[in-house]
Amino acid sequence: MFAKIITALFITLVLTSAGFAEEAAKTSQTPAVAASSTPALNAPAAAQTAAKPAAAPASGVPTKVKPNRAITITMFMAIIGITLGVVVWAARQTKSAADFYAAGGGITGLQNGWAIAGDYMSAASFLGMSGLISLYGIDGFMYAVGPMFSFIAILLVIAEPCRNAGKFTLGDILSFRTAPKPVRAVAAISTVTVSLFYLIAQMVGAGKLMQVLLDIPYRVSVIGVGVLMVGYVVFGGMKATTWVQIIKAGLLMTGTVLLAFLVLAKAGFNPIGFFNDIVGNQLVQDHVRMNVLKDALPKPGFDYGQRFMEPGLFLKNPLDQISLGIAWALGAAGLPHILMRFFTVPSAKEARKSIVIALFINSSFFFLINIIGFGAALYLSPQLISSVDKGGNMATLLLAQLLGGGAGTLGGDMFLAFICAVAFATILAVVSGLVLAASAAIAHDVYVNIVMDGKADQHTQVKVARITSLFVGIAAIVMGLAAEKENVVALVALAFAVAASGNFPAVMLSLFWKKFNTAGVVCALLVGTISALALVVISPVMTYPQKIADDAKKIITTLEKKQQEGVVLAEKDLKALDKSRADFAKNDGGTSMVGLKAPIFPLKNPGIVSVPLGLLAAIFGTLLFRDRKAEEMFDEIEVRQVTGLGISKASDH
Repeated sequence: MFAKIITALFITLVLTSAGFAEEAAKTSQTPAVAASSTPALNAPAAAQTAAKPAAAPASGVPTKVKPNRAITITMFMAIIGITLGVVVWAARQTKSAADFYAAGGGITGLQNGWAIAGDYMSAASFLGMSGLISLYGIDGFMYAVGPMFSFIAILLVIAEPCRNAGKFTLGDILSFRTAPKPVRAVAAISTVTVSLFYLIAQMVGAGKLMQVLLDIPYRVSVIGVGVLMVGYVVFGGMKATTWVQIIKAGLLMTGTVLLAFLVLAKAGFNPIGFFNDIVGNQLVQDHVRMNVLKDALPKPGFDYGQRFMEPGLFLKNPLDQISLGIAWALGAAGLPHILMRFFTVPSAKEARKSIVIALFINSSFFFLINIIGFGAALYLSPQLISSVDKGGNMATLLLAQLLGGGAGTLGGDMFLAFICAVAFATILAVVSGLVLAASAAIAHDVYVNIVMDGKADQHTQVKVARITSLFVGIAAIVMGLAAEKENVVALVALAFAVAASGNFPAVMLSLFWKKFNTAGVVCALLVGTISALALVVISPVMTYPQKIADDAKKIITTLEKKQQEGVVLAEKDLKALDKSRADFAKNDGGTSMVGLKAPIFPLKNPGIVSVPLGLLAAIFGTLLFRDRKAEEMFDEIEVRQVTGLGISKASDH
């Protein structure tokens, strides 16, 4: 039965893709500049250049990403076919709730390490961070190295105790020595909040990626990804999700290593010369001056190329850099879909092993992303990258086409198609893990343990889990469609901020503080979640039309004054003046989505405030509402953390 359903799903997707591709070619044209919502891939929006480059971009690079449709669709279908085959195989082995939520605890440390890496290396990392580096230099580097440190927190603090103290979800860990129903309810809310914000960002990213690459309408792209996502989770559960993530991680590392190698080869494997070339590149200097620093005229003696290699182009406030570090270091340790992976291995030893492997893979990946990002800045130019996509998300794809031989060549088209397919597989794997985490929170925590008081049989649990996954997937599709024109960078920032501010303090104190109780858990989750949400929506990460208008006004004033003095403006200055006038007219008087003309909270990352608030709320809530039973049960959870007593063995399949 499962095989027939999956086969029908595959055929439907093929026919739908072909039909809508033809329709798109007739009815819609993909703009050369993607909408500002493209930063769903977690790259900030950069100002689109209006200047004429000081030098011609590299030959063989188009002004938009134009992959060979036949080759790209063939690779997409191959990946979809392989992963759907995995789903059919996994569906036959998914019989119990443990199978559905945790793959029966039978995943090895090596497999789980690759799966965690696949879960964590999202399209935000692969496309967004490389684009961020190509537009903002060292600030993008800071985004790329941050995730390496998050796994240290997971390895040292979370992995082994969570594996021994929990079962399937975040709620299992937090409810062990507290009042189960209120804690599970709040934990489910937090889990769904984090998962959905992250999920919407990935869905919008998938829609925009398919729209730009294949001229497939946004709505069709989102629905297609959503259908696949639902199929993976509903039929295959954690086992299918795990192997999809392993396949994706392998493809992603292959593409990243190859692309970084080609960048280094083009630079003659000379890193010093490579970075000297970036600093001395006129296109990079012009980009920093006009698009980032907004200097209409060059400052005498100022080295704009060197400025590209210094921090502060994107994260201008040092506190923002600290806040970002806090979110990176603690956020991953509170992400529900990462925590769930610890329950898939048969022992605490395998949990530790999986984190070590994931740390090695992720560190290698994020190091190579820096090479790719800087290579894109040098060999493509920031102007070209931002003209194709304001957020820089197409930088990796353009670079792959260039290094493969250029647009229109077989090598360029093949390499671009492969990288596009890897990006697509990346999105599928991440959204599957997020849907599974959200559905587990609703089905296992809310239905089984709150509504049914833990008395549902295995068949009912699996049935409810699949139905819940279906509805979570549908909700993700609907919200992805609704968020098409929204700047969803804030959603990704919010997911990490909520995880670091609420989930991490709650888990850490639940495992290691004897006095911690129900009130502490509820206060940590509620205060951490609400404070992170409130700070993000009033922060600079949101879009403020009036700020855009004010920046444009400065350029207009400077250049018009120059004209009044009788100076004939260069062509690039005339274009900058025209663009600034258009930006001013479009955005003057506008407000953000919450009605603000300017941010109230000065930092782009709320972690430096919201994490201490969540921690303090947990401490004060615990001390104000003491619970002797929770204290008495601490000895039991401490023994379980160390020994793993009471944990079920892996299932045999």
